[in-house]
Amino acid sequence: MRNLTSALRRTLLIGAATALVSVGGVALADIVSSSPTPSPSFNGPVYAIAHRGDVVYVGGSFTGAVAAGKTVARDRLAAFNARTGKLLDWNPGADATVRALAADGTTVYAAGDFDRVAGMARDAVAGLDATTGALTPLKHTVLGQPNALAVGNGKLYLGGRLTSVDGVARANVAAFDTATGALSTWAPTTDDTVNALATAGTRVFLGGAFHKTNGVSSTLRLTAVDGVTGVLDKTFLPKPVSQVFALAADANGVYAALGGQGGRAVSYTLGGQARWTRVFDGDAQAIAVLDGTVYVGGHFDKACTTTNNGVKGLCTDGSVPRVKLAAIDATGNLTPWAPMGNGVVGVRTLAADPASKLLSVGGDFTTMGGSAQKRYASFNVSATEGTKVPPAPPTPYAASYNFDSTVPDGSWDDGSGNGHTLKAAAANGGAVRIGKHGSGQGIQFPAKCTGANCPRVVLQAASAPGLNPGVRDLRYGAYIQLSPAETSAGENILQKGTSTAPGGQYKLQVDGVSGKPSCVLSGKDAKELHVAKSPKSIADGEWHTLECRRTGTRLEILVADQVEGSATVPAALAIDNTQPLSLGGKGTGVNNDQFHGGLDDAWVAVG
Repeated sequence: MRNLTSALRRTLLIGAATALVSVGGVALADIVSSSPTPSPSFNGPVYAIAHRGDVVYVGGSFTGAVAAGKTVARDRLAAFNARTGKLLDWNPGADATVRALAADGTTVYAAGDFDRVAGMARDAVAGLDATTGALTPLKHTVLGQPNALAVGNGKLYLGGRLTSVDGVARANVAAFDTATGALSTWAPTTDDTVNALATAGTRVFLGGAFHKTNGVSSTLRLTAVDGVTGVLDKTFLPKPVSQVFALAADANGVYAALGGQGGRAVSYTLGGQARWTRVFDGDAQAIAVLDGTVYVGGHFDKACTTTNNGVKGLCTDGSVPRVKLAAIDATGNLTPWAPMGNGVVGVRTLAADPASKLLSVGGDFTTMGGSAQKRYASFNVSATEGTKVPPAPPTPYAASYNFDSTVPDGSWDDGSGNGHTLKAAAANGGAVRIGKHGSGQGIQFPAKCTGANCPRVVLQAASAPGLNPGVRDLRYGAYIQLSPAETSAGENILQKGTSTAPGGQYKLQVDGVSGKPSCVLSGKDAKELHVAKSPKSIADGEWHTLECRRTGTRLEILVADQVEGSATVPAALAIDNTQPLSLGGKGTGVNNDQFHGGLDDAWVAVG
């Protein structure tokens, strides 16, 4: 993973500046105030929050609540009035961290690292009377660490890194009957940790680090299963680009908080299509939706003005301060709500209550909204928070790949958000190797070889209209490493189309044993090749940025952001083919022009 090329960054910054100047204030939906309402503080982190009527329940690793300047013993569980902040007598206590809470009817459910609750044995999950704190009959032996709870369809759903309940195998999710407390037969599976759960109607949404749900490949990080049968909904396949830490859902969609290089908040339709993405300079760890506004918490300090970020999550195209908390409207616009928390970890959890119009925030912070507010804060709805920040400019990419996010079936996510996932096609055992590059990772294609039985592999994304530029301006490029021993007669780095197939082509290649890169275009109505070639070799074992740029009738090749060669192309040259976008070669045949070097940050920008 590496930053954008400086030329592309300059283009983006100009576009962002234009948007900021040209867009004026717009009407706001109700958002919560930036000033916290009265509430207790806590002497340790708050991991979980649940609302029930006028009561807020919190769980975490604290041992005391601070109210009216006095510390009152509360072992990892507490409750207080949502309107006044008055600490309530509800005090069951747990002997270790409470990581998740859920309220249903007269019961509050807790899950976490504990062995005892209210002085009695309860392994990892417990039910508590919402008024008295007395234990319900819910009692089980859970092997693993619970992370999340949700209630719906007469069930209490549990997610985490789980292997069994009462000796019965469970693969990271389980459920209990809310009427009897018995272990349910509901048992979907994932191949890795579930961090978050959300319910909407009869569906249960699972979010986490997994790559398979119910054994189905490419059902990664965010999936939906039937809340009664556990059957996978194969029509819901959003495939977020990195680990999901938190989920929320309402009648309009599903909202996910992601980690990765920086963090993301993504809004999906209930069908799994992305509606908008906001990017931050640190992990998004919590998410909630209230009256159509999406609130995001994490350990970020800034919200990026575009969907691009680089090393360590740095916003490459500008940013605005949003320390640990941000709010986003229904169309993806960043609102001015910015209470400004503090701390390294920041916000761990968010919970919204539509009835009281209250947003609750928990975590490790000690200040919020400029005031001392230790580990918990709540905000009421206010409609007087000013004007919105303008919408972020759209991503300039048609496709982009940083190879920092992979799945076991050999595919790589498209970081542009356009869904052009790369999949490997191979012959003779060919495969790419993943290795560290910068703060992330890059890939290495097979070593140089001669003969018909050489290992060959390419990465391909299916053809789509957005990858065909027609007569529009076009840029594409990659970050590559090639040694003198790896050069050959021709090595194709990135291409769509070939010189022999209909529809024209665009291509980035390295020519001959001299290792000189070139850019190639041909039109759909003519076979003439137009080549811009660098006179300098890049086959020196070092990493180099290469970019091909068609602007009107001019084709240029740039090495390290410097123009090294050019050619003239017809203004009417159009590229519109049905061939896949291919990285590392033109296919898996004997003469596939296999690339033998290292590759990172490959991208295509149209228009």
